[in-house]
Amino acid sequence: MKRYLIFGTIGPPIGGLLMLFATSMASGYWAETSWSEISKFLGAFVTTLPYSYLFGIVPALMIGAIDDILYHVKRIAPVARILIVGAIGFAAASLLYGSRGQDTGVMQFVLYGVGGLVPAMLSSWLTHKYADTPQAAHST
Repeated sequence: MKRYLIFGTIGPPIGGLLMLFATSMASGYWAETSWSEISKFLGAFVTTLPYSYLFGIVPALMIGAIDDILYHVKRIAPVARILIVGAIGFAAASLLYGSRGQDTGVMQFVLYGVGGLVPAMLSSWLTHKYADTPQAAHST
C-alpha cells in the first residue's frame, strides 16, 4: 500500500512541473529569462497543481501498479525495475503528449517523455528505499 501512496503523492506534482516546463519550453517562453519570468512560471505551477493531481493521479497509480507487478518478479533486480518503470513512463508520456500541437519533433518528444520518466523513476526508487520489504536469501 505504501507503494501506491508514494506514486500517487510524488508523481503528479513532479510530472505536472515537468509537463509545464515542456509546454513553456516548446512555446519559447524561456527565450528571455528573468527572475520575474521564473516567478510567473512558479505561480502558474502552483495555480495548476490541483489539475496536475486531477489528471496525473490515475497514470501515476498505473505506473505504480506496473512497479508492483515487477516487484513480485523475483529475477528482476531493483535497479532494473527502476529503469523498466522509467522507460514505460517515458514511452507513455511521450506518445500521449509529445506528438500534440503544431510543433512536433524530437525536442517535444524528449521533453514530454522526461515528464513521465523522472516521476516514474523517482517514485520507484523511493518505493525501493522505503516501501519494499527485505527479501529472505535463498540457498540453492
